Amino acid sequence: MADRFSAYWISHTSISDFLCCPRAYYLKNVYRDPKNNHKIKLMSPPLALGQCVHEVLESLSTLPRNRRLDVSLVKKFDSSWEKVSGKRGGFFNEEMEYRYKTRGQNMMRRVLQNPGPIAELSVKINMDLPYYWLSEEDNLILCGKIDWLEYFPETDSVHIIDFKTGKSEEDPASLQLPIYHLLVHNCQKRKASKASYWYLDYSDEPTEKILPNLDECHEKVLAVGRDVKLARQIERYKCPAGENGCSACRPFEMIFNREAEFVATDQYSGDVYVLPNADADEDRDGTIL
Repeated sequence: MADRFSAYWISHTSISDFLCCPRAYYLKNVYRDPKNNHKIKLMSPPLALGQCVHEVLESLSTLPRNRRLDVSLVKKFDSSWEKVSGKRGGFFNEEMEYRYKTRGQNMMRRVLQNPGPIAELSVKINMDLPYYWLSEEDNLILCGKIDWLEYFPETDSVHIIDFKTGKSEEDPASLQLPIYHLLVHNCQKRKASKASYWYLDYSDEPTEKILPNLDECHEKVLAVGRDVKLARQIERYKCPAGENGCSACRPFEMIFNREAEFVATDQYSGDVYVLPNADADEDRDGTIL
């Protein structure tokens, strides 16, 4: 019988890490500090922003649609922001924090003024972390959280929506939609009939994307999953840029080498660090998984 505790778990975030830099994948997803067996995490202003925005919007998915906007989303955001204020969010001066916090508040106002799918029927997958066996033969499990599933009663189908808090558009080669389509198909009973990204920083409504073919999704994700599994089995995690590292792995090497500042242990027993000299304007979306 397949044992999920011995399986290799993969997600959009971990796959993206691996494809970008296997060394970064190792430091973010495999390595544990020998002093306390905790994983290491790097907090930055873009991640702090994404974390708070996603936390507020995710909280709405458990409410009936006629109650989702009863409480000001800006107030909810401000409450969430308290957890990442100051160094805990990678902010080393008030001006920087003000800019990011204001961006988040404006995103909340955008949703309030243009709720779109937020005000419509939705589906909530009844799993804290949706997952399924991508391949029992390969001992691979695919997991991940989908930001929002709008429900279309006329077709008994769902609309996959991913909230984006960065300024740049998602790479067309990204495996995010293939992975989300697979998760929706295998973790609940309704088919997906539509998929969109909602760029909350500058768009009043979601941007529809082509829904990828499920069979092609499976093959693409399985191929990468097998590469991840092999790397873990032979413990080979080399940075493609060589010994000097790349922009993906160098910040985590600094944590590894005790050159970063520890700020907190999160709810998942991960040790969170910040880098005072990091490029705070680097535009990364805030996917927390």
